[in-house]
Amino acid sequence: MTTSRRQNLDDAFAAAPDESAFWTGRTFDDFLFRPQKTDSQTRRTISVKSLLTAEIALDLPIVSSNMDSVTGADMARAMAMHGGIGVVHRGMSIERQASEVAVVKRSQSAVIASPLCLPLGTTIHQARRFTRQHGITGILIETASGSNLLAGLLSNRDTPVQDADQDRVVDEFMTPLSRLVTGAPDISTDEAERLMFEHRIERLPLIDGANRIHGLITRRDINLNRKQPGASKDNAGHLRCAAAVGARGDYLERAAALLEAGADLLFVDIAHGHSAMMEQAVAGLRGQFGSVPLVCGNVATGAGARFMREIGADAIKVGVGPGRGCRTRLETAAGVPQLQAIREAYLAVGDSVPIVADGGVKTDKDIFLALICGASTVMLGSALSGTDEAPGQVIQDPATHMKKKIYRGMTSPEAVLEALYDSGSSDERDAALDVPPEGQEIQVPYRGSVSTILQRIRGHLQSSVSYGGETTLAAVRAKVLPDPSAFLVPLSAAARIESFER
Repeated sequence: MTTSRRQNLDDAFAAAPDESAFWTGRTFDDFLFRPQKTDSQTRRTISVKSLLTAEIALDLPIVSSNMDSVTGADMARAMAMHGGIGVVHRGMSIERQASEVAVVKRSQSAVIASPLCLPLGTTIHQARRFTRQHGITGILIETASGSNLLAGLLSNRDTPVQDADQDRVVDEFMTPLSRLVTGAPDISTDEAERLMFEHRIERLPLIDGANRIHGLITRRDINLNRKQPGASKDNAGHLRCAAAVGARGDYLERAAALLEAGADLLFVDIAHGHSAMMEQAVAGLRGQFGSVPLVCGNVATGAGARFMREIGADAIKVGVGPGRGCRTRLETAAGVPQLQAIREAYLAVGDSVPIVADGGVKTDKDIFLALICGASTVMLGSALSGTDEAPGQVIQDPATHMKKKIYRGMTSPEAVLEALYDSGSSDERDAALDVPPEGQEIQVPYRGSVSTILQRIRGHLQSSVSYGGETTLAAVRAKVLPDPSAFLVPLSAAARIESFER
């Protein structure tokens, strides 16, 4: 390798010719992992916790992709419940994206600190539309809009469904304050649960002596807290949620709305992150929002990873063109095989900035390989698409009668135009038609609930850690990361057939 070529590669990668040769051109199906002796008695207790940023750890190191066919509020909520995190896509208006984030942040907590309210005088029609919009089944009624004084509670069971009643007001159907069971603002979860069981109620409003609303506790949230102890939550007990922004246009306005809605971190998402545009965007976000956690990408080289660290990224998204919905490599020839990209990025930044491996995962074993070669978390798109929680409708193939859903890259013509119809001008839509696409739309099989997939991934990761001879993912990474080549077996064409063709 000549000196000039070395200067174009990451210093650490180029300085180790043997390691460079080992990784060049390699991706997930090129290796198997050598099994190690284990002392684990059961795989169910194995921890797969890992860092998303230096301050945020995930019980399950999986991030759902910020694609309009993968992550909206439903997916983000399910991801957080299972210990991962979802990134709500930006292919919609600012208001709609912020609303999706707000739904996740309100969906589960021991105490809903700012419950949604409607005032006396609201019609049943308005109340029904409000509950559908926010995905809730009960509404606190306040004495007047913005008064924060409790007047009653309207649940689904109180709400009439007949058309003749739609113009009547909630006052006629709600349970008034005089008949409500309420709790003090500082009530414990155990006491709240005792009260709800004793009175056979599903919701407990929290008020002070002046009837001011301080929160709401629901039986559903208490039960979910018990069932999902590893759920990703913020310091207030709310589910974590991430959201994507771009690097130009309305990105600062969008970021402000998302953070106001409760987003825990922002993914600054552009196809070519190793760019002046990314540097300017991060500077703008830092200038306006200070230390808000920023995950920046995408890059595919050590130089790109170092650049991201230097401009202040809290995590680096690695991957150019490996995903099923992406045609960047086909149309532009740009990209690096994904496992090489992950390793090269890790050698450039080490443990100073966590790496999110984005794309190329076809089977669960690919997730483990990404994590032991340098990634701290793995972003999944097509692997989670086709599920109930992914946006979009289930369709049926007229020829085979198989149920399917649409999965598409965010630079596909369909995704670009839908985003612009939701939030852009006609001039922007016309301009988008003139840009050659680097994404595609495909149909994927309908897969039911994403919970089944996430439980399977956790189980397979735990098994991989066991084969790695450890009881935690962190321990396997600490052992393997210094020199993965000592633990990986490069595969011949025949070995790939023996390993992966069934």
